Order: sequence, then structure tokens, then C-alpha cells
Amino acid sequence: MTRRSLLFVSASAACAQSTGNLDPLIESLAVRDPRLSWMQPRFRNLKSWKKTAQARYLELLQYRPAAVDPKPEVLGTVERDGLKIERITFATTPAIRVPAYVLKPAGATGKLPAVVALHDHGGFYLWGKEKLVRAEGPEHPVLTAFKQRYYAGRNIAEDLARDGYLVIVIDMFYWGERRMLLPNDAADWRDRPAEMPKERIDAFHARASANEQLVGRSVMSTGATWAGIMTWDDVRTVDYLVSRPDVDAKRIGCVGLSVGAVRAAYLAAADTRIKVSMPICWMTSFPEQLRDKVVHTIGHTKLIPGLYGELDYPDVASLAMPAAMLVINGGKDGLFTPKGMELSHNKLRECYRKAGIANRVECTMYPDAPHEFNAEMQKQAWAFLRKWI
Repeated sequence: MTRRSLLFVSASAACAQSTGNLDPLIESLAVRDPRLSWMQPRFRNLKSWKKTAQARYLELLQYRPAAVDPKPEVLGTVERDGLKIERITFATTPAIRVPAYVLKPAGATGKLPAVVALHDHGGFYLWGKEKLVRAEGPEHPVLTAFKQRYYAGRNIAEDLARDGYLVIVIDMFYWGERRMLLPNDAADWRDRPAEMPKERIDAFHARASANEQLVGRSVMSTGATWAGIMTWDDVRTVDYLVSRPDVDAKRIGCVGLSVGAVRAAYLAAADTRIKVSMPICWMTSFPEQLRDKVVHTIGHTKLIPGLYGELDYPDVASLAMPAAMLVINGGKDGLFTPKGMELSHNKLRECYRKAGIANRVECTMYPDAPHEFNAEMQKQAWAFLRKWI
């Protein structure tokens, strides 16, 4: 049996068995009435609650780099299919520069509404931003197949740019150009050639998946969290956006599938400049994940110690208020329990209703959909985006 097969079997067994005889103790620790939820009766003023809850959320991320000058560098520009696409890097800290694509309609003038498009996890690490944008040169067939499975074959950042938005897509830490490479790694893992065999891609992804634990523990050993790095990279992306003369800083939204949805929720919770947030296929109630869903849903990219006793996942998402929010889930998404998805949708609706802005939230379940951002979902999302920005 291969290493990849062993990893798969191990993960599958853990998912099926959960934590066995340890379940009762672990489940007894789950907080089902989070202390800082907007739905607590003692919270009546949205602005006051948000100040308190957001401060605690940001504190628990254990990572808050000082604002820096983005100092963008344009590495290349192409025009194709009616779009102008810039390949850039910009600073998120004094020591870190993040690679990104920026897209807008070719020939566009004036200030444009902007979208932060957030790529997924997918156990697919060799590419990040290229999941949402067709890169220059030939695209690897494995990447094309990935897009077909999860995005209905669309390059969604390009679709948004054709709709008149300026769109930015960065590589998340540990993906794409920011993937983990070791000194003795072969040239194909470094260069990602179009002719690289699928077996080599699978091998890289298997190693990257196995080493998430190592990287997560390493980050947490410094006193930070992976979720904090992820969130503040996305906040600093907004800093870069508003520094551009072609961006309307009052009309910025974000969208993402899977871990991109987590990023969309966390970004809108942290940054009031986000006016529309659209988490796709990642909304649930944390306690409902504990029995048999933790293996593939509460990895280091999402783990924020201490958070869920104070704010459940839909409570974190509600920190976006009064920003508009569209939440979409698939009824056949095996990552979540049906009850967890239902509870989270209901809580978000209740939060917006209590805030007096019930019209600003939509929670939709596609009963027959798996974990994906399909064409029908995309149509709904782009209509929601046009409505609010």
C-alpha cells in the first residue's frame, strides 16, 4: 500500500470512528451557547457588541502584523479576452511579499467596485490563485479537471472582471507560489511544468497534506495561528486594493469556496471595508462537527484556540453586519452534518433579524449539490453581488 493510500485509510478510519470512547468528554466541552454571540439577550446595540466581539476575535487570532506600505511590484501585464491582467507582488509585513493576479476589464476607466476572490484548500496545493484565473501558458490538465469538478469549469475571477469588477486573487500561505518546498525537491515540483505526470502531482499533494500538521504546529509554537496569518494576509490585500486609484473603496466584496468561504467569513468579520461577503460551502455550527467531521473540517487553517466558547462559526460570520451576506451550502456536502448547516443558516438569519437588517442576508441550500461552486450557485452569487455593490 502506498503512503498516500495509508494516509487516506487513516483519515477515513478516523472520520468513521471519531474519537471513540473519548467522545463523551470532548463533546461535553463544546459550548452551545457562546458567550459573545449577538444572540445573547444582553447585547442590544449592534455597534457596541461588534466592538467587543470583534476585538476578542482578533485577539484570539494571535497574529496582528502592523500595517505596511504595500509597495506593489508589477511583474507582468497581459490583455486577453477583454481583460487586463496584472501579475504582481505586494507586502503584507516588512518580511513577506504575496503574489497575486489583479484583473479588470480592458480599457476600463475611473474607480471600479472590487472583489477579493479567495481560493479553496481542496487538498490541492501546487496551484492557488490559478484555481480562479487561467495563468499564462498552457494549463495543466489536472488543474483544468479540478476547476471542472469544483467550479463548473469556470475561472470565476475572470467572470467577475468581465462583469465590471476589479478582482484580486492571492496565493494563500502554503499554496501556489507559497507552497512548501524542501532543498532537495525535484525540478518538476519547483517549476510545475505542463507535462508533469499526474502521479507526481498526487505525490506532492500527499506530502503537503501530511505536512500541514507540522506547519500548523510550527506556527502555533511561535504563539500565532495559521488562521491569523490567513486572515491578515486577506486584510492586507484590502489595504492594497484601497491604495489603487482605480478601486472604489466603498464597494468591496469577497467570495470563496470551501476554505475560501472560511476566508470570506473571517475577512468580513475582521474588516469593515468589506460590504458583501459570500461564503460558499462552508457554513456550519462547530459543536455539530465534533462527532465525526473534525478530520476534514477543523484543520490548522481553521483552528483558533478559545474561539468557539465565545463565538460559534455563524457568530463569527455575523461580525460582518451590517455588510450583506450570501451563504450557500450543498445538501450532499459530506463535510458537514445537515443539522449543522441548518443551525448555522437559522442563526445567521436570526442575527440579521435582531440587527434590523434581515434583508441583507440570504442562506440557500442546494439539496442535491456536493461540495462545489456550481454554475447555478455562481449565477445566484453574481446577482447578489450586483445587488449590494
